[in-house]
Amino acid sequence: MSARSAGDQAPLWQVLFVAFLPTFIYSIGQGAIVPIIPTVAASLGADVAFAGFIAGSLIIGQALGNIPAAAVVRKVGERRAMIIASLATVLGASISFFATSTWMLLAGIALQGLMTATFALARQSFLSTYVPLRYRARAMSSLGGVFRSGMFVGPFLAAWLISMTGDPQNNFLAFIACSLLVVVALLIMPDIERYAKPNMKADKEPAPRQTLWQVVVARRDVLLRLGLGAGSMMALRSARQVLLPLWGYSIGMDVASVAVVVGIGGAIDFALFFTSGWIMDRWGRAACGVPALMGLGLGFLGLAFVHDVPGNEAWFVVMTCWLALANGIGSGIVMTLGADLADPQDPAPFLGAWRTIVDASGATVPFVVSGLVALAGLPVTAAAFGVIGLAGGALFWRNIPRYIQPPPKTGPIDLSGE
Repeated sequence: MSARSAGDQAPLWQVLFVAFLPTFIYSIGQGAIVPIIPTVAASLGADVAFAGFIAGSLIIGQALGNIPAAAVVRKVGERRAMIIASLATVLGASISFFATSTWMLLAGIALQGLMTATFALARQSFLSTYVPLRYRARAMSSLGGVFRSGMFVGPFLAAWLISMTGDPQNNFLAFIACSLLVVVALLIMPDIERYAKPNMKADKEPAPRQTLWQVVVARRDVLLRLGLGAGSMMALRSARQVLLPLWGYSIGMDVASVAVVVGIGGAIDFALFFTSGWIMDRWGRAACGVPALMGLGLGFLGLAFVHDVPGNEAWFVVMTCWLALANGIGSGIVMTLGADLADPQDPAPFLGAWRTIVDASGATVPFVVSGLVALAGLPVTAAAFGVIGLAGGALFWRNIPRYIQPPPKTGPIDLSGE
C-alpha cells in the first residue's frame, strides 16, 4: 500500500472485491432475520397486524434512512460509513435479540433498517466513484446479484439455527456475527479511498459541494421524471413479492406448491443479473429499463385476467415466470441510473435523494396492496400495478435518452484496471 501514490487507478478486481464481499456477508445476516421477524413479534404478544408492521419497519427504516445516510457517507467516506453501519447494525440486532416487548423489538428492527440504508448507499456510492463508466452497469447489476445470493443463503441459515436452538430470536445472533465479520473484512481489505483516484475525467475541475437540499432543488427535474420511473420499478418488484403468494393462496394452491413456483421465478430472476448489466453497457440503459417495466406491466395486466379461468394454476406458473424474466432483464437498472445521474466527485447527496424515492415507492406497496385487495379484489389490484408498469416504461423510454449519454464502447472486463 505504501508503494502506491495518491491518484493511482485501483485494479477493477480489487474495487469489486471490496464492494462485493462485505455485501454478501451483510445480506446473509439480513436474510437470516427477515423470515423470522413476524414470528418473534407474535411470540412477544403482537397481533397479526402489528407483527406485519414490525416486519415492514425494516423497509420503512431503510426508506427513511437514505437522507441521513447521504450525510454520513459524504462526511466520513464510503468505507467508514459501511463500518459505522455494520457496528450500529450489531446494536440494533442486539436490541432485537434481548427484546422482551414488541416495542423493543420494533426499535431494534427500525435501527437495522436505518443502518441498511447507510450500508447500501455507501456501497453504491463506492462503485459509482471507482468503477470505470464502461463497466458500470455490469458492476451494479452484479452487486444486486451478490445481494440476492446472500438473501438466498440467509433463510437456510435461519432454518438451521431454528432447528439447532428452537428459538427464532436467536437468529439475530447471525446478523450480529455477519455484521462483525463485515467490519473485520473492511479493516483487513485495502482502503482504496486513500490512494485511488475517483472515476472522473482528469481535466475536470472539482465542483463546489452542495447540500442535499440544494442537490434536490437543482436536480428536481430529473428526480421527478426518471425518479418516478425508477420508483415504479421498485413498486412493481415489491408488488411481485406481495401479490404472488396471495395469488397462489387465493386460487387454492398449497403453501409448498406456491413456494416452489415462486422459487423457480427467483432462479430465473437471479440467472439474468449479469446479462442485464452487459446489455446496458453495450446498448444503453433504456435497452433494459424499458423492456423490464413494460414486461412487468404486461405481466400484471395478464395476471388480472387469469384468476378465475380454467387452468388458473398453470397460468399462475406462466405469469410468475414471465414476471421473473421481465424483472431479471432490469436487474441493476435502478442503481445504474442513480450512479449515472450522480456527481462522480460527490455522489452521496444525489444518491440519498434518489434512493429515498425508490425505497419509499417499494415500502408503501404492502399498504397499497392491502387497501386495494380489501376494496376491489386481487385482479383489480394486479391490473392497477400493470398500469403503473406501462406508465413507468413510458417515462424511461422518453427520459433516459434525454438525461443519460449513450454508454462508451464496451468490451471484455479488464480486471487489472488498466
